[in-house]
Amino acid sequence: MKRKIIFFSLVIIIIGSFFIYTIFSNKTDFVSYSFFAEQMKANSIETSIISEETIKFTLKDGNQYLCQNPKSPDLAERLLLSGTAISFEKSVEEKLIFILDILFYFIFAVAIIFIYKRFISPSSFKVAKKTQAYFSDIVGMEDVKKAALQVVDMLKKPNFYQRKGIRIPKGILLEGDPGNGKTLFARALANEAGIKFIPTKATDFESMFMAIGPMKVKMLFRKARKNAPCIVFIDEFDGIGTKRNYSGNAIETENTRIVTALLNELDGFQVNSGVLVVAATNSIKALDEALVRPGRFDSKFYVPYPDKNARLALIEKYTGNKQLDSMVSKDKLAEKLKGASCAYIESLLNNAALLAQSQGQDSIQEIHIAQAAKEM
Repeated sequence: MKRKIIFFSLVIIIIGSFFIYTIFSNKTDFVSYSFFAEQMKANSIETSIISEETIKFTLKDGNQYLCQNPKSPDLAERLLLSGTAISFEKSVEEKLIFILDILFYFIFAVAIIFIYKRFISPSSFKVAKKTQAYFSDIVGMEDVKKAALQVVDMLKKPNFYQRKGIRIPKGILLEGDPGNGKTLFARALANEAGIKFIPTKATDFESMFMAIGPMKVKMLFRKARKNAPCIVFIDEFDGIGTKRNYSGNAIETENTRIVTALLNELDGFQVNSGVLVVAATNSIKALDEALVRPGRFDSKFYVPYPDKNARLALIEKYTGNKQLDSMVSKDKLAEKLKGASCAYIESLLNNAALLAQSQGQDSIQEIHIAQAAKEM
């Protein structure tokens, strides 16, 4: 906001200064054109500045005068024949147009820089060396962890698997409802494997400008190759990978271009490129068939809502440093939370702890959990 105020203040100062200069620079004695003609006939004029409406002339004795310009077609010729040095001055309107042109190009340049930094700059995608997440933070999903780690091992030892004739998968697709740990799993996978992590989401590729989305896709994978081995995580994948629709409207056209760019990048991976794409989606059915076919996302895992054992483990995990009242049965609580996501359980217990604290209670009681559930 401060930058905008400073910018517009400068614009006002520049335009104001121009008009002030124009007004005060014209403080010269105004004479009749007949006086000017007499001086020209007598060869007494040293210099003259001809503008659209006036003639500013300086006599050989140093005095300056201003007269009306009759716009005679041979005026310049007659002045030159009398030995007068002449020059032409732009009108106020022309000067203003010139200033406005400069301002336009300046604003245009600022806009280009803003667009580059906001939508195109390589710094849009951050590379994390450590994610501070571990598989121990994830309850359940043991089969998924094991399979994913095997894929990462292929990334780190590509030659070993190539000698065995095993092709390295290019991507892992995680499907499941929000809040069940897809993002946490991707972060933990990179940390457990000891490789870099590049997190993105669908909104990172959206733009008010056409063709920016596909450009950012190419930029992302270019950065990924430079940082291999690494994991590229795309959250909300169904936001950019939906089925292509050739209806012709601008939004669908941009979506088609983004999907095509993704396909080109996935197909462009070499066997030993060292880049693994982990994408999270709420529904595989919503994705373009070309994206999910074998050879692109070979590994597909469903991340379900936690079962009762997982809910018990989550309750244990999220009440580890929170005192549960002895009357609260963890087993019954896990039963009541059937169908709840991991994120919901964590948030519920945290809010219940806050309620207990605000009421001066040392432990979380049933009433706190019930009240927290109503408020969520």
